[in-house]
Amino acid sequence: MIDYPVPLGRPKIGSSGLTGHWRLMRPEIDYSKCTKCRLCVIYCPENTIDLLEGFDVRIDYDYCKGCGVCAQICPQKAIQMVPEVK
Repeated sequence: MIDYPVPLGRPKIGSSGLTGHWRLMRPEIDYSKCTKCRLCVIYCPENTIDLLEGFDVRIDYDYCKGCGVCAQICPQKAIQMVPEVK
C-alpha cells in the first residue's frame, strides 16, 4: 500500500467490530476496464479502497459497507455492484 496524505482516517476495529459483514451488495473491480484514475479512492466515504503500487486499487471488504459510491463515480464503469454471497 502506498503511504500518501489524505484528509480521511483509515477504518479501525471499533465497538461495532468489522463492519462489512452486513453488506447486501459488494463492489467488484474489472481491472481490464480500470484506467487507474483513482476517483474511487477519493470518493469512497469509508476510505476502504487502498491505492497499491502501480496505482492499482484494492477494496477492503472487512469494512466496505456496499454503498455503491465507487461504482457510481467510476467513469469507465469498471466497478460493478454484485449481490453479496454469504
